Amino acid sequence: MENLLAGLNEPQKEAVLHTEGPLMIIAGAGSGKTKVLTHRIAHLMSKGVDSFNILSLTFTNKAAKEMRMRIEKVVGTDARNLWMGTFHSVFARILRSEADKIGYPTSFTVYDTDDSKSLIKSILSELQLDDKVYKVNSVLSRISSAKNRLISPNEYAQNPILLTDDEASMKPKIHEIYKKYADRCFKAGCMDFDDLLFQTCKLFSLFPDVLNKYQRKFHYVMVDEYQDTNYVQYMITKMLSHERKNICVVGDDAQSIYAFRGADISNIFNFEKDYPNLHIVKLEQNYRSTQNIVKIANSVIKHNKEQLRKDVWTSNEEGNLIELVKATSDNEEGRLVAQSIFEEKNHNQQKSSDFCILYRTNAQSRSMEEALRRLSIPYKIIGGLSFYQRKEIKDMIAYLRYTVNHSDEEAFKRIINYPKRGIGETSATKIVVTAVDNNVTIWDAMLNVSSFMPGRVTVAVNEFVDLVRGFELVIASKDAFEAAKQIAKESGILKDLYDDKTVEGLARYQNLQELLNAIKEFSEDTEKEDRSISAFLQEVSLISTADTKDANGTDYVTMMTIHMAKGLEFKNVYIVGMEENLFPSQMMLQSRADLEEERRLFYVAVTRAEKKLTLSYALQRYKFGRLENCEPSRFLQELDARFLKAPKKSNQDMFSDDFMTATSKFGGNNLMKQNSVNFPKKEAPKSQVVTTTNHVASESFKPSDTSKLEVGMKVEHPKFGFGNVLKIETNGSERKATIFFQKADEKTLLLSFAKLMIIE
Repeated sequence: MENLLAGLNEPQKEAVLHTEGPLMIIAGAGSGKTKVLTHRIAHLMSKGVDSFNILSLTFTNKAAKEMRMRIEKVVGTDARNLWMGTFHSVFARILRSEADKIGYPTSFTVYDTDDSKSLIKSILSELQLDDKVYKVNSVLSRISSAKNRLISPNEYAQNPILLTDDEASMKPKIHEIYKKYADRCFKAGCMDFDDLLFQTCKLFSLFPDVLNKYQRKFHYVMVDEYQDTNYVQYMITKMLSHERKNICVVGDDAQSIYAFRGADISNIFNFEKDYPNLHIVKLEQNYRSTQNIVKIANSVIKHNKEQLRKDVWTSNEEGNLIELVKATSDNEEGRLVAQSIFEEKNHNQQKSSDFCILYRTNAQSRSMEEALRRLSIPYKIIGGLSFYQRKEIKDMIAYLRYTVNHSDEEAFKRIINYPKRGIGETSATKIVVTAVDNNVTIWDAMLNVSSFMPGRVTVAVNEFVDLVRGFELVIASKDAFEAAKQIAKESGILKDLYDDKTVEGLARYQNLQELLNAIKEFSEDTEKEDRSISAFLQEVSLISTADTKDANGTDYVTMMTIHMAKGLEFKNVYIVGMEENLFPSQMMLQSRADLEEERRLFYVAVTRAEKKLTLSYALQRYKFGRLENCEPSRFLQELDARFLKAPKKSNQDMFSDDFMTATSKFGGNNLMKQNSVNFPKKEAPKSQVVTTTNHVASESFKPSDTSKLEVGMKVEHPKFGFGNVLKIETNGSERKATIFFQKADEKTLLLSFAKLMIIE
């Protein structure tokens, strides 16, 4: 026991030792929550709890694998028996055993996003709906949202609120599309990602004996990143833990940033209502970042009204002040950031991999890429096309899927004429339509193809049927690797890729070889009970971008959106594009809830930094081919000036250093707290300026030379009014003044660009 508790602080020990009853661990950024979870599970096992009776749910397979490895180091190989993984992987495993009860084959296949989009396109065509109005992404998002809220197609069609919303958005047929989509998935023996949870909830609701079976099995339920759970995930975990109430959730409301995916922050806010005898432990010590980074993060997130209060702190070194980079344009911003990385690398002997550039949208990467290339700094953009999303890989996977499940409509459409075998798109569509019209599977339609297709196409279809039957025998008689290799050859894919001698063709051929290598590795993994093609397909269908390994380990600067950075950390972080309507996004200014989510996103970005944090903004940025003026983000104005350096300016900076206060732009002094720093902007017409005080600058107002400012002097500020200088601090070449203003309370201002008129 002492070994398990060694190195833990008091709140961490408390979380590990509290095993019975509901527990919520509020884990601040960098507070060692993974360590707590692993030690808690190890502690349960050391007390004699069977590893088969512990369920631990994560949001990435990578996180689950790392936790399992850590636990195994402590308790041995018994850790391999833990039910540990993502929500989707764990409940897909349960559905493999129980799916027949709700009418699905246990060999069901899983549609990825591309499969779902393809099926929706087919349905839109059949219903003769305009895909410019019923945009595929929008329709799929609507269906996904319904499933995440446990709304079935029939319930959707009877919900007046949903129907009214669809009418208002000029998409009144969404409920019909949803119904057809669900029916086609069911008939094809397929589930999409949302179904893996939706159907699990349905299974538990319709079959109490099945629910009771897993309630008895899972004595302890643990959920990581609980702030990111949606309604269906909330319901499943609540049902599973209903009997014993031994549920432990770990999360940080300040890092809830996935509302657009259906995450419901109220799950963590309302957890205590579900469990009145809840025990709460707060992990507030940050082990990742310097004091200045932790304090600057706290100064931002405190502006959110909806939050679970905590006081994050660190005993780490004070560290560098947070740097601000002010650029004249987005291209200049890229140059300044790249130059900063170049200098840091050379002066402090750091690697490229010590640096990360974060942005709100992918479109911002262009100027950063160009600037890094000019200085020959290697970089990698995270979130591009993953290995399993490449065409050649999806084609091969589709052959394996269709061999396992002859009802898989999307796999059928992908392989029926690839490589070309004389069955064109028109013929393939006719097979699908015939199957739909006659309420049979595509396989059944092909077995009777001679009754509705001309002779030449009938021969080609029959040959395809024979080919698939042969593949069935191969899978039944050989291991996964040998079967896949033979299917790759006999399907013609291997030859088709080999015959393409272009650079791209060679890369595609090598990718297919790499897929076969992955299947071989899978088939030789003795830790896996099931090493069949079906099991391999299940595993790869649940791989996310966050689980993808970097094959070569090259030393490069990492670039990604902030959403992609969740859970990661870097020595040096650059958050670029800190401008109003970009961050916070213009799309997220419709409600306080949206704005608070954006502020949490900024908090997540800030807390990725270990040693050095740099924030940058541009005064002009290209948007849709036009150069537009920008204003510094309101979030910058919520930063505590004590932990900031003055902006680094471009040599080409021709803009004035006028103040822009949060209150002047956004109204209300709730966004302007003590010690908020002010940022420059181009002066707005007086008719557009709204201030929170009644002060109007004196007619004689003229900024003084602040290098002469001393404690005790009286000053005038154009917006804050008259004040007395209480304190002046010097940090290198930077000076700050703490001033008490009669109308605006105490402020700490950076004198390098503060406009003050010395009165006496």
